[in-house]
Parts: sequence; structure tokens; C-alpha cells
Amino acid sequence: MSRLRIVHRTGFSYSRAATASYNEARMLPWHGSGQFVLSSELHIDPVAHQHSYIDYWGTRVSTFDVLTPHTELSVTATSLVDVAPVALTGTRLGWEELAGLRETASVYVEQLRQTEATQPPEDVAALAAEIVSRGLDPHDAALEICRAIGDGIQYVPGSTRVSSTARESWEQGKGVCQDIAHIALGALRSVGIPARYVSGYLHPKREAAIGETVIGESHAWVEWFSGDWVGYDPTNQLEIGDRHVLVGRGRSYSDVSPLRGVYAGPSASKLFVRVEITREA
Repeated sequence: MSRLRIVHRTGFSYSRAATASYNEARMLPWHGSGQFVLSSELHIDPVAHQHSYIDYWGTRVSTFDVLTPHTELSVTATSLVDVAPVALTGTRLGWEELAGLRETASVYVEQLRQTEATQPPEDVAALAAEIVSRGLDPHDAALEICRAIGDGIQYVPGSTRVSSTARESWEQGKGVCQDIAHIALGALRSVGIPARYVSGYLHPKREAAIGETVIGESHAWVEWFSGDWVGYDPTNQLEIGDRHVLVGRGRSYSDVSPLRGVYAGPSASKLFVRVEITREA
């Protein structure tokens, strides 16, 4: 188990004062099996009244309006979380059992539908189908698919946009964690394995000292269902462990973006992001 303190500051600066903005943030960690949130808070500048709720996918959402003129909107999420690897039941479904479950449980059907972001190129779907043809069960096939996707695309910060699709990033052979997760989701869903997008954080330094603060970033990985929901980080070729902190789940990035909204004011705005992660005793 590890205890991590995460400070995630993000927001927008404007070329001229915005007169009002309406926003929602998904920046506070999920609380559940394998992850215990000791404390979490969201600080908004300018000061705004917050309303919180849990969305359809189980993600904590904070909504707020800023109705006074402002040249910068800053949102800071500070959280202290205990994280431990999740013990799986060991249940593994076969392909026929998985297909039967999809017909009776809508939650799995929703995680089989492709989105614009996850629709896979033909060669990605063919790659996934070839792996399944080897006679692997759904769990082992999903793992091999994610490894193949991770091997097939280069992680290059700044090489894509938030709006980039799986097809676009795969064709150029590079992307960021969001893109790699989208490609893996498209591949998994194309062979009938329910899969969902996960947003959160990854402590980037495995052997960090207690009290050492490092610069991190928002991260993305995938979970698939094959008897248990199983998480895997295809960008880093890692099983999900005590360095991953889960914030939200959805069909793709658009369901879990950390901060989004609309504002009245100048057309030019600039996004800023800074994430600091500290291992605590």
C-alpha cells in the first residue's frame, strides 16, 4: 500500500476579462475497493459556490459558476489517498459466457459501443481478431491486445490534441496516454470484450522517497471485464498497482475530462495544468 498526496492545479487565463463562466470538474479521486480517500477538497479562484454529485459512471463531479469578471480561472484539487492493488476473485469467463452476459446486463453493452474517439482502424481490429484466434480466453486475449497496442504506438507528449481519435493517433504512430487508451478500448470492444476508459494519476517515480514531491500529470488507462473488471496501463505496460490513483471512468475521455465548461468573454484563452505528487508516510 502507498499513501499519495496529489495537488492538481488547472484552469484558464483570458486575454481580456471573462464576464461569467459555467464549469464542471472531475478532479477528486474515486473512493472504493483498493483506494481509500483520506481527504480531498477543491479550491476555486475566483471563489464560487460548488455543487457536487456522482455521475452515471460513478465519478465525483463538482459544478460551479463564476459570475464576476475574471482574467483567470484556477481550480486546485488536493487529495490524500491510500492505494493498494485490488485482489481479483480469479473468475474467468469464456467467450460464450461473456456473450451471454452482454445480452442481459446493459452496463456491459454500453462499454462495448464504440465512440468517435475509440473507433478502431481496420488493422487494429484485425490485430485484435488475430490475437483472439490463438485460442486465448477473454482475459488473456485482452492482456495481449493491450500489450500489442502499447508496443505499436510511440508515446510522444504534445503529438496529438484532446480531440484526436484512435484512428488519427494510430495512423501517425504516436500519441499520449489518452490516445493509447482509446486505441486499446477500440481494439477490445471490436472483439466483444467490454472495456472502459479510466482517468487518474500515475506516480512517475517508483522509488520516490517519503516526502519527496515530483511533477506528475493526469493519466489514462483501461479496464476490461472478463469475470472481474481488470485494469491495465497500456502506455507503460503496467498492471494497475499502488502508484495509480483512479479519478473517473467512462466510455472515452469526453466522459471524464478534468475541467470543462463555457464562458462569456474574449475568444482567446489559454489552458494551464500542473500536477504534484508526494509519497507520504
